[in-house]
Amino acid sequence: MTPRKNPRTAALRTAALRTARALRTGPALLAALGLLTAATATAVVTTAGPAQAAAGCRVDYATTSQWPGGFGASVSITNLGDPVTAWSLAFAFPSGQTITQLWNGVATQSGAAVTVRNAAWNGALATNATTSFGFNGSGTGATPASFSLNGTTCTGSVPTSPPTSTPPTTTPPTTTPPTTTPPTTTPPPAGQPVKIMALGDSITGSPGCWRALLWQKLPAAQVDFVGTLPAQGCGFTYDGENEGHGGFLATNVADQNQLPAWLSASSPDVVLMHFGTNDVWSNIPAATILTAFTKLVGQMRTQNPAMKIIVAQIIPMNPSSCTECAQRVVTLNAAIPAWAASLTTTASPITVVDQWTGFDTATDTYDGVHPGDAGNVKIANKWYPAVAAAITR
Repeated sequence: MTPRKNPRTAALRTAALRTARALRTGPALLAALGLLTAATATAVVTTAGPAQAAAGCRVDYATTSQWPGGFGASVSITNLGDPVTAWSLAFAFPSGQTITQLWNGVATQSGAAVTVRNAAWNGALATNATTSFGFNGSGTGATPASFSLNGTTCTGSVPTSPPTSTPPTTTPPTTTPPTTTPPTTTPPPAGQPVKIMALGDSITGSPGCWRALLWQKLPAAQVDFVGTLPAQGCGFTYDGENEGHGGFLATNVADQNQLPAWLSASSPDVVLMHFGTNDVWSNIPAATILTAFTKLVGQMRTQNPAMKIIVAQIIPMNPSSCTECAQRVVTLNAAIPAWAASLTTTASPITVVDQWTGFDTATDTYDGVHPGDAGNVKIANKWYPAVAAAITR
């Protein structure tokens, strides 16, 4: 007896056969693959945990200063993978070094093994974004052999994965490419913006969010912040290139002639200089610091004889490890106005900005040295009048 055919089953078989024939054609096959790809991407997103792994990273480690029994170092991290909302950098000291003080992060150490986690304000790292921290340590400044970011070894590149299936020999374009690439930004108006270089240490560059607040106050079309270091995360997009090198001493920058290369790379018209905190911390006399300032000013004028130079009487500091630092800052700041007056010229004026008065280390810093949110607002507001005058042509 011949089984009776179910009309619904027959219809489904017919539809399935039509679908199978259709999938042999290019567009339908591509559509099916697209759905598969979308499903796979969705699965990756939904199964990701709160602590993201970095697909690739680069770490630049530099010993910035050394003294008997101790050293200072700066560490710059570049995320080459997908954006992350928190980071953890692991490394091991090679020769028994220990961290005695760290800024722009939180460190734990067990023997030689060190882990530095982000601070509350610098955890988010977009693709190709950079953040940095600095520290002082005991021992000598030997460089760790390797670093890992969120569990991934930092090699300076993104590892590639072989394809899981054989790709088609040719893939038709999904859209017709434009004949020319449209600009991503509006060209600047007639007349060049004034190039401003912020020069200093971690107070200027790690992350130095007073620069972001100052940029907000200035006419964007008239200024261009320049430097060899990228902007740090401050919660919004801003023009943030700078020369704020965490852990650097003004005396070392002068002695090692580091500034000319930075000037040559950016050709600034104006230099904002908040420098000397690490020199004070290292108990370098004010007269020696000012001698270094004089050399830096000479190098600025060699690059640009009409350089406008704005120098800070630096913010107060009161770290728990240096009870003498507060008075050393007072001594340095007291000598700056006369030093500036002796070097200022009509062609290349030096303007002194008092960043010390009204700044309270108890409420305006998070560690007695580095500005918090309230401190950044005060610094930006103090800089603004002098910078606004300097960009007026």
